[in-house]
Amino acid sequence: MSGRAPDGAPGGKGNGYDLAVIGAGSAGFSAAITAAEQGARVALIGSGTIGGTCVNVGCVPSKAMIRATETLHQAQAASRFAGIHAGAHVADWRALNAQKDELVGQLRQAKYIDLLPSYNNIAHIEGSARLTGSGLTVDGTPVDAGKVVIATGSAPMPPDIAGIEDIPYLTSTEALSLEALPKSLLVIGGGFIGSELAQMLGRAGVAVTIVNRSRLLPGTEPEISEALTGYLRDEGINVRDGLSYESIRRTGRGIALDIIAQGRAATIEAEQVLVTAGRRANTDNLGLDEAGVETLPNGGIRIDDRMRTTRDGIYAAGDVTGADQFVYMAAYGAKIAARNALNGDGLRYDNAAMPWVVFTDPQVAGVGLTEAAAKAQGYDARTSLLTLDNVPRALAARDTRGLIKLVADAKSDRLLGAQILAPEGADSIQTAVLAIKHGLTVSDLAETIFPYLTTVEGLKLAAQTFDKDVSKLSCCAG
Repeated sequence: MSGRAPDGAPGGKGNGYDLAVIGAGSAGFSAAITAAEQGARVALIGSGTIGGTCVNVGCVPSKAMIRATETLHQAQAASRFAGIHAGAHVADWRALNAQKDELVGQLRQAKYIDLLPSYNNIAHIEGSARLTGSGLTVDGTPVDAGKVVIATGSAPMPPDIAGIEDIPYLTSTEALSLEALPKSLLVIGGGFIGSELAQMLGRAGVAVTIVNRSRLLPGTEPEISEALTGYLRDEGINVRDGLSYESIRRTGRGIALDIIAQGRAATIEAEQVLVTAGRRANTDNLGLDEAGVETLPNGGIRIDDRMRTTRDGIYAAGDVTGADQFVYMAAYGAKIAARNALNGDGLRYDNAAMPWVVFTDPQVAGVGLTEAAAKAQGYDARTSLLTLDNVPRALAARDTRGLIKLVADAKSDRLLGAQILAPEGADSIQTAVLAIKHGLTVSDLAETIFPYLTTVEGLKLAAQTFDKDVSKLSCCAG
């Protein structure tokens, strides 16, 4: 145990804890701190490296490495400006890895380990938690807690491919800690993680092939997916989509994936393979069945909009629920879970204006409904599509890769969804988030003043595109 237990050892002086939080990652810390700030006595139970996925093997290390290799691309692309020539290359991959690891260690220390002494009513208990029919144990020792929040996160999951269990494959964790770069890499899965890591390693000099059963970023608008696929191919990444996987095996040179593409059998070979085809909830050995906590077909813990599981007094938040697998949504849901556990279930989880970002280059960012989802929900949806060659910021940067798509309700004019593919798309989506959260219309967005020569101005232009041809406007007009 680290930190000071309320009233002494685990469980306090017979009264126990008000709340036990299982999992010491982002969601777990969010729940524990939220409860502690209300004066509750909290047991924060964790096993493994403190801090969870995001700071240790997810968001922080991946974005650090993505930004690093982005400099290589920018140097090579510098010639788009007349009179400028530049070059860059990877001189020491191990040094770059070490710098990344140093950042991870600093943030883990500052944002997790060093926080615990600030909350005297949080006891950090290291060990394996298990729910029972009558309560909770840690490494077999009973822990007395009034309520429980499960926040144990998720882990990479291999796809259902014959032979996958017999080959040495990389997960995103190993890919971000490679001591040396392979000459070639096959990436199985074209979702958020696969797209980001494929481009990052491709820019570092690896010959990358990325394969998908459907298409790249299948949850995005088709125009976004198609455009990003083209940009990755322009960088030399081999994107193969619409495949079925037959089997995977070792070869003398590495691995081989047997596929069916357009009705024909083919084989893709590479030195190493990276699997990014999905994640599974960390629920093994938690005793969910014994405790009466139901799970979903995808393995996540079943919860309602109050974060309640099917067992009274037990809540769950974050990746372990199998939904909205973003660190900020995990922290948000954990706050609601903690507050509801202590105060009577009055808060609802609301993801209607949830932003998401894929840190490729260009970045992909979105919020709200896609065109297909809006129509499926019964809306009379209308859309606008604006390519970045209509955005002055992109013209000045001589980088017009990208587009913006907006979805609106034709009856009310209310903005329903937005997706941005742009080099600065991640920092631009929040304007659309606020518009959807507060029920703004397309006209509201089109009439709002935006700063000139910014990527976010593209949202205004895209809103204007519903009713006019913005190519016929002067600078800042309208």
